[in-house]
Amino acid sequence: MDYRKSAADILSATGGKENLISAAHCATRLRLVIADNAKVRKEELESIDVVKGVFEASGQLQIIIGTGTVNKVYDEFIREADIKAASKDDVKAAAASRQSWFKRLIKTLGDVFVPIIPAIVAGGLIMGIMEALNFMSANGFISLDTDGYVFTIFKLLSNAAFTFLPILIGYSATKVFGGNPYLGAVIGMFLIHPELQNAWTASAGYDKSFSILGLYDVHMVGYQGHVIPIIIASFILASIEKKLHKIVPDIIDLFVTPLVSLTVTGFAVYTFIGPVFVALENGIIDGVQKLIAIPFGIGSFIMGAFYSSTVVAGIHHMYTVIDVGQLAKFGVTYWLPLASAANMAQGAACLAVAIRSKSNKTRSMAYPSALSCMLGITEPAIFGVNLRYVKPFIFGSIGGACGAMTASILSLGATATGVTGIFAILLTLNHPLKYIVSMSIGMAAAFILTWFFGTDRVRAEASGGGSTAKQNSTAGAAAAEIPEGGSVIPSPLSGRVIPLKDVPDATFAEGILGLGAAIEPSEGKITAPMDGTVETLFDTKHAIGLKLSNGTELLIHIGINTVELDGKGFTAHVSEGDSFKKGQTLISFDKDLIKRKGYQTVTPVLVSNTDDYASVEQAAEGTVKMSDILLNLKKVGE
Repeated sequence: MDYRKSAADILSATGGKENLISAAHCATRLRLVIADNAKVRKEELESIDVVKGVFEASGQLQIIIGTGTVNKVYDEFIREADIKAASKDDVKAAAASRQSWFKRLIKTLGDVFVPIIPAIVAGGLIMGIMEALNFMSANGFISLDTDGYVFTIFKLLSNAAFTFLPILIGYSATKVFGGNPYLGAVIGMFLIHPELQNAWTASAGYDKSFSILGLYDVHMVGYQGHVIPIIIASFILASIEKKLHKIVPDIIDLFVTPLVSLTVTGFAVYTFIGPVFVALENGIIDGVQKLIAIPFGIGSFIMGAFYSSTVVAGIHHMYTVIDVGQLAKFGVTYWLPLASAANMAQGAACLAVAIRSKSNKTRSMAYPSALSCMLGITEPAIFGVNLRYVKPFIFGSIGGACGAMTASILSLGATATGVTGIFAILLTLNHPLKYIVSMSIGMAAAFILTWFFGTDRVRAEASGGGSTAKQNSTAGAAAAEIPEGGSVIPSPLSGRVIPLKDVPDATFAEGILGLGAAIEPSEGKITAPMDGTVETLFDTKHAIGLKLSNGTELLIHIGINTVELDGKGFTAHVSEGDSFKKGQTLISFDKDLIKRKGYQTVTPVLVSNTDDYASVEQAAEGTVKMSDILLNLKKVGE
């Protein structure tokens, strides 16, 4: 294959080097950022022999080529384009800069808050447990010394993250904006300095104020519990710092840049940013609270109805600002129960689909997806089941509205954010019965509506759903010896089998890179299904290409879009070109970290040389263990 000609043809079809902003590649595809998408000749691009598919996602033009080949084409491509090789982060940043300001804002909020949510959750859980113990102690159910050493330590732990929240946000936000996160932490400390009046006690009157040019007074009060001012301050700090690094001579950069960055930002925060954005933030929090407080829960009904739609749109990360703001202002968040009701209702709708379906394939997808949704992981249920049949999603939204309305009428608040679903009851231990009632009403409404009016398409499916599975059922495929001719492929990992067409990535779902199956892993380990050699191991360790002893070429891709993690959470135990034995560990990965970063762990297992076989069929449903038979292969002529 002439890789140089293929690269030149791709460059030409994408509008030439003048139309190219940045280029990188992952294990299977070129990832390009294009200046003008109108200049891309998609049909011509798809007709190039090496190209297996083309689509746009996250501001990138992604050209599917395949493992091994993509590396060679990329090397020639950057040579033809006369550009430097870019990292995935560079391409991601370039693509993000071309998105709308609103999408960039939502993504930025998610990047800032996702890392600090565990700290808020931990404090909230401790706070909820303490309030439950306080209640039981005050009502004589238990005998507890609430002034003792143990209780005092837990009290300090419970509110530490909330008391010093500006420091956490300052560090995280400044890092996201490209500045020194430790300077961001200093700005956070500055905003809650003990010399300042505590924001939570300021209602009694201000101790010290300064007049700015006689126009208005600046009150020397801390910013405990405020979110937006420290985010804006972090942005200004990072912007100043980055500009100074470019113009200040290296010999004095270490002294001048931090000094000027902190000084300018500090004065700007107290003189202009703080007063303006505190008022804005209070307006947002008060506005949301007024909606929630509309009589009979009408406002919450509306918000609960549309919450799942915002998840589909990917803008739900902005709600963390509301949660954190309410926690600071009211001591609880009234928003989280609304979100939890919406998620639980979608899980109940998915459960109704699972019970009513006649298809083994649909049931094997819907049952675990429903449970996952009720545990707070909504994507499998919403995207894999409810949206697919449409009506379950609508009735799940109605159920969420009913649950949210009930939570509002009962004035249900949570002591922290970050956890929804079944485990969110730990955040409402001060009022657990209210939580149970609210969630039950939402789930019941969604389940009943879906059961009676939302499963017509589901019940119309033929029994078995046209599944290609040939062996066993939900118990998984039993381990077996590989028959002569190598007509079966054992599973390289343990977990729940997902039909390839249900993988939430068109490249895999449409079989562009080969046929096979996917697995939602139950443990973070990839093992060799049989003897063979490592043909391709991408530098981010999220994908590996194998050549098995029976001639099968296998691509194992851990997660969806996990190339963007740049290797974080992945450990390779083999190198490219290594030989391996059946059962040997090839890659280990931290599936919890992958999920915390917002990525799905569903892992496609594909036969790359599908054309060498008459058929490639999924051989198991439900759950499989390593070495259980996953795929049936039939060779041409058999």
